Amino acid sequence: MMSPPSSKKSNGSQSPFPYEFGGPVGAVGTTLALPILVLWLLQMSRVGYVNFEFVKELECRAWMQCTLGLVGWFLFKVLLWYILPGPVVQGAPIAQTGEKKQTLGYKLNGHLSFWVTVGIVFGLRIPLNEYLYQNYESLAICDICLCTLLSLYLYAKSFSSPTNILAKGGDSGNPFYDFYIGRELNPRLGNFDWKVFCELRPGLVGWMLLNIACAQEQQARHGSISGSMWLVNIFQAIYVWDAQYQERAILTTMDVTTDGFGYMLAFGDLTWVPFSYSIQAKYLVNHDPHLPLPSLAAIVVLHIAGYLIFRGANGQKDKFRRDPNDPQVSHLSYLQTKRGTKLLTSGWWGMARKINYTGDWIMGLTWCLVCGFDSIVPYFYAIYFAILLIHRSIRDDEMCAHKYGDDWLEYKRQVPYRFIPGII
Repeated sequence: MMSPPSSKKSNGSQSPFPYEFGGPVGAVGTTLALPILVLWLLQMSRVGYVNFEFVKELECRAWMQCTLGLVGWFLFKVLLWYILPGPVVQGAPIAQTGEKKQTLGYKLNGHLSFWVTVGIVFGLRIPLNEYLYQNYESLAICDICLCTLLSLYLYAKSFSSPTNILAKGGDSGNPFYDFYIGRELNPRLGNFDWKVFCELRPGLVGWMLLNIACAQEQQARHGSISGSMWLVNIFQAIYVWDAQYQERAILTTMDVTTDGFGYMLAFGDLTWVPFSYSIQAKYLVNHDPHLPLPSLAAIVVLHIAGYLIFRGANGQKDKFRRDPNDPQVSHLSYLQTKRGTKLLTSGWWGMARKINYTGDWIMGLTWCLVCGFDSIVPYFYAIYFAILLIHRSIRDDEMCAHKYGDDWLEYKRQVPYRFIPGII
């Protein structure tokens, strides 16, 4: 959501810089608050109250082991990216030089990397609960520190060459704000793209491994894995697998094409996703509601509905972007814009402009529902995600209004609903 324009000018521009997220003050506040929120969630999901006594008991050796483990995990995923085969595809245009639009190539082997990781974990029967669950909060603290160091490196790297492509929203000239938003659009080491790699690999797959660790811990403590624990592991594992399988689709998202890679995305990808998205599984270890089979079955039905909306909408859009003449999407109506692009006005995207967000949120709600109603803690995700999706839809609407002008007004007239057809 745009904050009031600042008086600060960007790069000599005559117009005020359009700060987002509350400007520099909001950026600093969020940078400080998010790590505390993650640790609060982890403690609340374990014991129901905040207790940081474990920090005092940790020895230097434990901190070092957690840090080395996280670095090793990251490097392992980098190694798989490097050695496993995969096609190199061109992303969306990110800049224009003269008459030529500039694109970057991306090696896509996330799906294969996912299955190699799963094969190793189950093939070696690794007791993840002993390594991950028993060190949950310690790993989170070390991960926060590593993300901060990575973000500092990325900010410094953005000044390393005048040819670096900077994100329009992250080049305000205010170091605190630019550090948070991300100054460089696509920071790279050779062909290694930091942003796209971090979006899908270490944090997302790490989230799934933390869930498995929680299931193993429940088995060790109570002698069995509950229906709720099975469902949250299956639901979220499918979500992670789907992201890897549809890896190419991420190349056209706002995160990749528009936002810089700074603390906001680095922390989100590597700390927020694995440690806050796994709180349902962590909660279930000690607070399982033992839901009856009919309740679990109803949650499964709701989850399938959400997945069909989410995947159907995203798949349709991605297929139309790649080839509008594909038989599966060629019948769809669209609005031809003055920029030359086409905006879908039928199919999933004729129902609502962000119908995919609706499906995504429904899936997230089912992750919370398996935890019952004894505590609001597991429902943090559904609350947070609703706020995130609403905010992101507002950002997207503002950018599209600027990008398409009057065509966007016409598109909104033809597709008047944002999330739910006929309602909102």
